[in-house]
Amino acid sequence: MAELAMFPLGTVLLPGGLLPVHVFEERYRAMVRDCLDGDRQFGVVLIERGSEVGGGDVRTDVGTIAQIADASETPDGRWAVLAVGVRRLRVIQWLPDDPYPRAEVEPWDDGPPADGFADLSPLLRLLRRVVALKAEVGDAVAAVPDELADDPLLASYQACWLAPVPVIDKQRLLAAEAPEARMALLERLLQEEAEVLELRLGGA
Repeated sequence: MAELAMFPLGTVLLPGGLLPVHVFEERYRAMVRDCLDGDRQFGVVLIERGSEVGGGDVRTDVGTIAQIADASETPDGRWAVLAVGVRRLRVIQWLPDDPYPRAEVEPWDDGPPADGFADLSPLLRLLRRVVALKAEVGDAVAAVPDELADDPLLASYQACWLAPVPVIDKQRLLAAEAPEARMALLERLLQEEAEVLELRLGGA
């Protein structure tokens, strides 16, 4: 268990994912400076209710440890930060938001996946189908690569961050107890999304 600077946001960061963020609040400017002076890490959790600005939000207790890959300060003191998701975390206890949000956290790594988990090709085909359907109805979508990462765990997270599902579902994927449960949930979410999109295209 360790104390970690925290950045509650209206988005979900997954291990292996990229997080570009524009930092303008004074407390988070201070957080960035402290992180750059230290190990360059902070925690990211989803704001379930409330606002990113000014505090008073309700935060999830499962998030991701982020590592600052690049940071540049503007003349007026704002920061453009690019961070990478490193590993999952669980919040044990929130500390006072002074000078910025902090919490006692513990890493929450996935256990080893079951035999056969490495074959994510059916899921990748389903993901491509959903992305193609969303493009057909005119929704903005990110391109899906031809292949996922070689590491099966990283590939499973990659599929989750590419999936065009609502942010609350991304949080459910992040908080899944095991890799197999995460992929089963993702498959179910994508199947449901595909059915909705096909109805839209059919004029229902």
